[in-house]
Amino acid sequence: MLFQIQSYLKFLWHSKNEHAVHSPFVFSLLTKCFYDKKSKPEYLILKKYRKSLLENKNFIEVTDFGAGSKVFKSNRRQVSKIAQTAGISPKRAELLFRVTNYFKPENILEIGTSLGLATSALALGNPKAKVITIEGCPNTANVAKNQLTEFDCNNVENVISEFESFLISENIQAANYDLIYFDGNHSKKATLEYFELLLPTINNDSVWIFDDIHWSEDMEEAWEMIKTHPQVKVTIDTFQWGFVFFRREQPKEHFIIRT
Repeated sequence: MLFQIQSYLKFLWHSKNEHAVHSPFVFSLLTKCFYDKKSKPEYLILKKYRKSLLENKNFIEVTDFGAGSKVFKSNRRQVSKIAQTAGISPKRAELLFRVTNYFKPENILEIGTSLGLATSALALGNPKAKVITIEGCPNTANVAKNQLTEFDCNNVENVISEFESFLISENIQAANYDLIYFDGNHSKKATLEYFELLLPTINNDSVWIFDDIHWSEDMEEAWEMIKTHPQVKVTIDTFQWGFVFFRREQPKEHFIIRT
């Protein structure tokens, strides 16, 4: 906790808003997407989706995985309690919706479904997109699948798999993703492994979003390595999220932005 507080104070000291940004690409993203305060009808759907989970008193067996796909923890938890502590916040869900709506990605990959709170934002952001979401715990994935069906997020394919096993498959290497949301394993080793495994799937306009880049010293180290990778051109640090862009026409720049 102390590390995160120190990181946040450092972030606040260095962060800027749109007035300090001279990149047309980033300025447009901030003013037309990040800082868009207009209400959207989809926000109500996201709110109802969350409320439905918070009212779900059923218990499920939740399995977490450690290194090498080994189960390291399994326990019974109430769905409502999971919804309170896991997944994306309401504010971040709305931002993720806006980002998806802004870029209009056709093929989306989410690593870490949990209860589908972020998945619903991705699906609603572009209903014409194909969203593939991966979750290692079958029971959690089934709750998310039922929720997404109930809220007419019919453009989502739910995959139950350990993340690395899915990413090393032949199909993933041959795929092309316009947006990837990384929210599965908040460790340096796993984050960098996923980064390398998914690099063959990028195109010039791909958008990658890494969750919890300041979660730990290890995650900050992973984020620094991602920023300096030669194929990465533009990165945006919003403290909780790290945005990565591969646009060859852009000069290599890093931005620390308040949202």
